[in-house]
Amino acid sequence: MQIDTRRKYFGKFATIMAAIGGAKALFAQQQPPAAAPPAAATERPRRASHVHDGIYYFSGTGSNDGYSRDDHILVTDPFEKHVTRTMDALKRSLERNGSNMDSILHLEVFICLPHADSIPMPAGKARFDAHKAQYDALNKIYGTYFSPGKAPSRACMAVEWIPGDSLIEMVGSALVVTPPPAA
Repeated sequence: MQIDTRRKYFGKFATIMAAIGGAKALFAQQQPPAAAPPAAATERPRRASHVHDGIYYFSGTGSNDGYSRDDHILVTDPFEKHVTRTMDALKRSLERNGSNMDSILHLEVFICLPHADSIPMPAGKARFDAHKAQYDALNKIYGTYFSPGKAPSRACMAVEWIPGDSLIEMVGSALVVTPPPAA
């Protein structure tokens, strides 16, 4: 009984302190946001994918990257189509930045099951089996994009959701073998 009473006391005390602290912030007059300092003229804007010290870092390559809006695929399309388009988009991105598939140092691959009203979401063992089927399909296609013995280290993770209409997304780095022409 004594422990329960102490818990109640400290719970009430924490609630009162949070209310007092929150009331000050709630009723305080807000200051106008400070203007951001001007960026230096030589500072480059940050990009998700970039080359640094001979390494091309790429992020968020999915099945609709590099395709027009009219040519987007949906989560209801076959997973194999998502993998093939993602690998093709990755290959083009690497080549634009002076690299190639055999120069990839590491890949992180994220896969998810389709979220659509027309497709029921599996649960339990059926969910595991669905992710395993995706993993097997990924491996079958993945291996065709690399020279024998040149597949990079890879981590593959099943996630709940990937933004957009892609069921797969890849993040990683590659060695730049031929610096891209200056723009």
